[in-house]
Amino acid sequence: KGRTTLCKNGPGRIRAVLYMAAIVATKYNPDIKIQYERLLKAGKTKMQALGAAMRKLVQICFGVLKHQSEYRSQAI
Repeated sequence: KGRTTLCKNGPGRIRAVLYMAAIVATKYNPDIKIQYERLLKAGKTKMQALGAAMRKLVQICFGVLKHQSEYRSQAI
């Protein structure tokens, strides 16, 4: 088994912005922080957990745009 890397498909600028946003979200967004810590405890690498955080950010953005509503955190 080698080290897990992010896929290089798609626009690099968007991936770079999502990466930086995911790093911040793992510290300040309760939903993403819980998921990130859960994945690390499950034995995933930090890069895999950040990749999951990036995907969750995309899903949150899509949901906000689709439903034209404010983001409401599920972690209470």
